[in-house]
Amino acid sequence: MPLVEHLRELRNRMAKGLLAIAAVTVVALAYSEQLMVFLTKSVPKCGPGVTSDGGNCAIVSFNTLMAPFSTTIQLSLTAGLVVASPVWLYQLWAFVAPGLHKHEKKYTYAFVGAAVPLFAAGAYLAYLILPISVKVLISLTPEGSANILSLSDVLDFTLRMVLVFGLAFELPLVLVMLNLTGVLSGKRMARWWRGVIMGVFVFGAVITPTTDPVGMLALAGPITLLYLAAVGFSLLNDKRRQRNNPDAELDDDEASSLDLTPEAVGEVESVGSARALPEQATGESDGARSHRLNGYDDIT
Repeated sequence: MPLVEHLRELRNRMAKGLLAIAAVTVVALAYSEQLMVFLTKSVPKCGPGVTSDGGNCAIVSFNTLMAPFSTTIQLSLTAGLVVASPVWLYQLWAFVAPGLHKHEKKYTYAFVGAAVPLFAAGAYLAYLILPISVKVLISLTPEGSANILSLSDVLDFTLRMVLVFGLAFELPLVLVMLNLTGVLSGKRMARWWRGVIMGVFVFGAVITPTTDPVGMLALAGPITLLYLAAVGFSLLNDKRRQRNNPDAELDDDEASSLDLTPEAVGEVESVGSARALPEQATGESDGARSHRLNGYDDIT
């Protein structure tokens, strides 16, 4: 298609994705209170007649006049982006897919098919350990001090934890895709296992806000297992690639091995003699030759 047609198609697909996000956002506005209760469920709220003192409970509040409105809009838009993601991701895929080759489409289907459940598993794990993280953080409050938490801060903390855990679970999938495209070999990943596991545990200790090892182990443990599974898959894939193509793992500037063993000579084929021209068949000499072939003598 010409450039104008591509731009028109991009506009139409973007409009469809935005309409889906807007529709879900409107529905989320109607259920914004239920969404806030669901996302702040990890905070131990103070009941009626209970005063926040130390780390026993917390009071979730709005600190500014515009905070209820801005928090509701932010939460609804986030819900619209997440819930309507299948629609706008499909529109993006439908715009890009005609320019991809068949094997590129196959890799994309496999990547999306594995990325969605991995991200969902990471997000669900983050939601499970959120109550533990919040209780540990609140427990650090000294006696005589009250915990008055901003609802927007609580929502930001919850969404950040869900996003970090979900993206962390995508690391093994990225390694597998690098192996399938020939960028990274399984042997190289296996040699990195000490550094990778150490880095995963350090990342888990830094990214989780709790001081106890529960949050760190909850994040680093599954990622380590997924990394080992990615290494095992890559090693098997390298063996399969090696059987199909012995030179698959060679660098671009590395020469492949050549088989210089001489092959056996086959049976000699007999070659028949050329047919004689009419002048040669009659036995005429050059001087007695009376006619020629197409105006030329037999030598020509």
